[in-house]
Amino acid sequence: MATSSLLFLLVLSSFSTASAAFTKPRQVYVVYLGEHAGAKVEEEILAGHHGLLLSVKGSEEEARASLLYSYKHSLNGFAALLSEEEATALSARTEVVSAFPSNGRWSPHTTRSWEFVGLEEGVRGPDDTGRLPPGDKAGGEDVIVGVLDSGIWPESRSFGDEGLGPVPARWKGVCQGGDSFSPSSCNRKIIGARYYVKAYEARYGEVNTTNAYRSPRDHDGHGTHTASTVAGRTVPGVAALGGFAPGTASGGAPLARVAVYKVCWPIPGPNPNIENTCFEADMLAAIDDAVGDGVDVMSVSIGSTGKPLPFAEDGIAVGALHAAMRGVVLVCSGGNSGPKPATVSNLAPWMLTVAASSIDRAFISPIKLGNGMVIMGQTVTPYQLPGNKPYPLVYAADAVVPGTPANVSNQCLPKSLAPEKVRGKIVVCLRGTGLRVEKGLEVKLAGGAAIILGNPPAFGGEVPVDAHVLPGTAVSSVDVNAIIRYINSSSSPTAVLDPSRTVVDVKPSPVMAQFSSRGPNVNEPNILKPDVTAPGLNILAAWSEASSPTKLDGDNRVVKYNIMSGTSMSCPHVSATAVLLKSAHPGWSSAAIRSAIMTTATTSNAEGGPMMDADGTVAGPIDYGSGHIRPKHALDPGLVYDASYQDYLLFACASGGAQLDHSLPCPATPPPPYQLNHPSLAIHGLNGSVTVQRTVTNVGQGSARYSVAVVEPMGVSVKVSPRSLSFARTGEKKSFRIKIEATKGRGGWRVNGQFVAGSYTWSDGVHVVRSPLVVLVA
Repeated sequence: MATSSLLFLLVLSSFSTASAAFTKPRQVYVVYLGEHAGAKVEEEILAGHHGLLLSVKGSEEEARASLLYSYKHSLNGFAALLSEEEATALSARTEVVSAFPSNGRWSPHTTRSWEFVGLEEGVRGPDDTGRLPPGDKAGGEDVIVGVLDSGIWPESRSFGDEGLGPVPARWKGVCQGGDSFSPSSCNRKIIGARYYVKAYEARYGEVNTTNAYRSPRDHDGHGTHTASTVAGRTVPGVAALGGFAPGTASGGAPLARVAVYKVCWPIPGPNPNIENTCFEADMLAAIDDAVGDGVDVMSVSIGSTGKPLPFAEDGIAVGALHAAMRGVVLVCSGGNSGPKPATVSNLAPWMLTVAASSIDRAFISPIKLGNGMVIMGQTVTPYQLPGNKPYPLVYAADAVVPGTPANVSNQCLPKSLAPEKVRGKIVVCLRGTGLRVEKGLEVKLAGGAAIILGNPPAFGGEVPVDAHVLPGTAVSSVDVNAIIRYINSSSSPTAVLDPSRTVVDVKPSPVMAQFSSRGPNVNEPNILKPDVTAPGLNILAAWSEASSPTKLDGDNRVVKYNIMSGTSMSCPHVSATAVLLKSAHPGWSSAAIRSAIMTTATTSNAEGGPMMDADGTVAGPIDYGSGHIRPKHALDPGLVYDASYQDYLLFACASGGAQLDHSLPCPATPPPPYQLNHPSLAIHGLNGSVTVQRTVTNVGQGSARYSVAVVEPMGVSVKVSPRSLSFARTGEKKSFRIKIEATKGRGGWRVNGQFVAGSYTWSDGVHVVRSPLVVLVA
């Protein structure tokens, strides 16, 4: 029987005693103990939490007053205000797995995309949307997706409930009222809504309701965008500001029910609308409630900043582990810190981590230079320069105020431009430090007529589009260099900015977004992260009408749909895919659903060539994991790699010695992390040879015979045995071994210290079950 477990949150604050000299700083900690010990009613669990608090507090009253949250559903724990000494004392108790601060280092990872996903299935036709036909039972109508984010704008047409049946009887959640949000704001589409603010308010004080609703209502826009991407209804005749990306908006699972868990709030500062923060204490309470409420899939477009935390101190990882144990699939964004390597976040193998790639739509905006050259920019800015005539061009580095640091003189940072040098001109700025839309605002405030925003070399040809506050467009690194060369060669450089228009069928696509965080996995390099990629560049979805398209102070424009980029946008695409699988295969484990999505992903673009990075190089597993999602293929994967809660605990034992559940002590010699029955395989520090075992389960119809094909990484020998697997029935399991060995004679010495990639693929002639293989030779 599991030992009683505890998740304990302590909030950064201070408390007064009789004398100020005795004031001790307090902080939110998470003290985590694993699983619940058998079946207990909520009152028993709460009493246990109070008892643990009482062991470090001076009185029953003080213990109760310090409690923020008591986690009762999927994991056992609570949140309270404690000093560092009190947290240390609790962490020394034998039943405690870990004690870690909840410090707000988490933040959100910020129409055509689903149609493009259909093209990635490898077929083209009138209904290639990547979704199942509306009305199909497998379209997700009885599946509940929980969205952890900044809330929701319930009046959006994307969340209408016309034609939906009754709320599923198993739903146990609530519709929590608050600022501008009442229980009647929910319907048969948004079936539940809650908000979590205790840890945030313990750190920053009471929510400033000028910048946020103290309710599930979304002031920011991010939560509305992600919720509509995963499960928004089919809404014809929508477009972004200025009429860009016109067409029918739809989520990937438009019949699924949505449960909203608002956990992200604005960071106080000069412009609190720009960035949100999310505390572990609040997120864990949301995950715990979501499991208790009855959600099937959780979509979490949130990640940590800075160095990734160990699994036992990672709030999302802890919550996801207990959710997975109960069959809930948790999908997370991988982060927007690419293309630098080792930047991906959300690293545990029991969650699905998503990278971001492009779709085949562009918003082309011709730039006609005075020398006759025409360069194709991209923009969704609704403004145009008057007269359709040439305007003088200036490079920002040539127009800055004295004292601007040389390394950022070309980036149009706030108060950096000299008005007398830019007034009435088109200003060429580079991306880098600061927000893209803030650079346009700086040009406008300095009197500039328009902005051309260019990529630095690291971002290559990837062009995120923005609804700037003045006329403007964005260009690739190659094109901005051409523009700068022209400026330097002319005594009076000019340009004409033509209107932008939406085009589709852009090739090649998809291309990996340069902002998408890359592997390898910093916490455990023997697990490949990210897991898959999905559309995340220039995605149109619903928006909060309390937030402008740029979120800038002074931008008072109101939009119902907005275009955003980030792994926050790719995450709900994969969440919707998980919804479709959960609907079609309700008995599958969360691991089986992850496996189906990963092993059916493609590493080819829509034209059949290899997926590329935006800088023009060939992408690989460190960039996209197993590849680009193919939802229809995932519905019938043939074979799956399954894993249990106990498997994950053994993995954690081997990975940093994390004892995540005292009821299952770590063995003296746990199996190496790469022995986890995972759909991908990574070997870090290969020295000589290793032999890995994997087990697959037949989820196809009846009997089948699979044969294996291997693509060996450079300088590495890969032998799979047996080379064929025969199944007599659905549900049958078969195991196989993979021997991986560094070979001197085949380039082995040339790949020392480098990641090299290959794959092994099982096929029965109908199903293709592919696993990437990444090796770092010692």
